[in-house]
Amino acid sequence: MLDLYFLVTTINAITLQMEDQPMQKIVIKNPEIKLVGICVRTSYQEELDKMGGSIFPCGKKYFHEELFEKIPNRKKPGTTFCAYTDYESDYKGAYTYFIGEEVTSLDLPDGFSSLVIPEQTYAKFTTGPAPMPDVVVNAWKEIWEMSSDDLGGERSYQTDFEIYDERVQDHNNIVLDIYIGLKK
Repeated sequence: MLDLYFLVTTINAITLQMEDQPMQKIVIKNPEIKLVGICVRTSYQEELDKMGGSIFPCGKKYFHEELFEKIPNRKKPGTTFCAYTDYESDYKGAYTYFIGEEVTSLDLPDGFSSLVIPEQTYAKFTTGPAPMPDVVVNAWKEIWEMSSDDLGGERSYQTDFEIYDERVQDHNNIVLDIYIGLKK
């Protein structure tokens, strides 16, 4: 019984330690990225209710209908991009949410959209492992509170995006990258 208590205590300590890891940040210049997927127009206010907003149903449709399988010319199958673009103003205004995959050429199946993320300087954040949706929600809250100095420059509000790759397999310990476009 003591061994089980020790094991559970150790696992809980490791989990808390992993969840408390700060995000890592580097400033990089990223090349143009071509995406094919689906999108929806939404806003910060609408998304305050995570389940009642537009992002959750859009993502659910993308995965439940396996729309990624219908995307031709996938560059890295299974790596999902979630982009925030066409900002009305800043993060508190309206914007377009796009979910899809990187492609080598923009061949659009019916019902799909394309997005070309321009070459740009980004603050790239890598989260510590945490469960979904906390990992995303907490990362964005932290980013929204950052000053331009903390970010590494002023936000461009052109296109920001998240990358979900092989590090999301364990839904309780998801690690992802968030790219915030900077004016440079």
